[in-house]
Amino acid sequence: MRRFTVSGACGVAIAAAIALAGFLGFGTVNSYAQRISFSIATGPSSGTYFPVGETIAGLISHPPGAERCLRTGPCGPEGLIASAQTSAGAYANVLAVESGRANSALAQSDVVAQAVAGKGAFKKPQTHIRVIASLFPEEIHLIVSTRAKIANISKLRGKRVSLGAVNSGTAVTARAVLAAYRVRAKTSNEPPDLAVRKLLAGKLDAFFFVGGAPVPLVDGLVKSGQATLLAIEGPGRDRLLARTQGLSKDTISSGTYGRLPVIPTVSVRALWIVSDREPDATVFGITRALFSPASRKLLIQGSPSARAVSLARAARDLPAPLHQGAARFYREVSRQGTP
Repeated sequence: MRRFTVSGACGVAIAAAIALAGFLGFGTVNSYAQRISFSIATGPSSGTYFPVGETIAGLISHPPGAERCLRTGPCGPEGLIASAQTSAGAYANVLAVESGRANSALAQSDVVAQAVAGKGAFKKPQTHIRVIASLFPEEIHLIVSTRAKIANISKLRGKRVSLGAVNSGTAVTARAVLAAYRVRAKTSNEPPDLAVRKLLAGKLDAFFFVGGAPVPLVDGLVKSGQATLLAIEGPGRDRLLARTQGLSKDTISSGTYGRLPVIPTVSVRALWIVSDREPDATVFGITRALFSPASRKLLIQGSPSARAVSLARAARDLPAPLHQGAARFYREVSRQGTP
């Protein structure tokens, strides 16, 4: 198998040089210098992608006069002002980058694989999608109400199951899981916060969530005894992996959620994608900024998912081609012998 690597989206956080001042630590700004707006579509504000997008936007932004960029190492191209934007999720993000409504976005590896192939949720190949980096793993969580007494995925037949918000990557992955296990459930499309409320109210039996463990909303449900996690394993998982590019066999470690033992599952990779229309120099500059030693320190201070960003894994097993600017950065790093 070949492997390469919005509706209603609203701009949030780090949208202008003044808003970035506290985070970036810059002083005098040359108001006549060129400014380059660069958007990063993420997901709902309560999800995994948004805080990571905020962190990345801060790292790559380079307002004129930014002392941090001069003092501690490379930022993005001078004048670049990056902004993290909320969105419906990975599926919507791919369409936004393809159409040019977003410069870049975060998206699941399985969704990107479908997009470039024109399969699954996509009616035709998305030809402008390129990858900057593979960022971090995301486990597929299948959360079930303890009062529903559901022991395995086959018992979801006829049950009320939320696949995730419309146009989200979670919904794409959830449909693939149920199809691989040949389960027909009473499906709906709620965003995570609403799915939690409906499950607690007894109006939902289960819901899917794709995100790097531990996920706070899942942790709260499990520790309160109101929900548990179903294993994704056996012949159904084998069929799922055989059918779906961008998924890998994985586990959620023992103790990640309260007293739950090891949970077999599958995972995707969160990718930072970009349009092939973006200039090579711009993408080279932001890739270099993301993986500079100074950025590493700030990533470690961020969310658990941001801490997992690693140069060693960034260009491996990608379901879509690298952007030429990113590819140049990785070639240069390889020649220098950087791990």
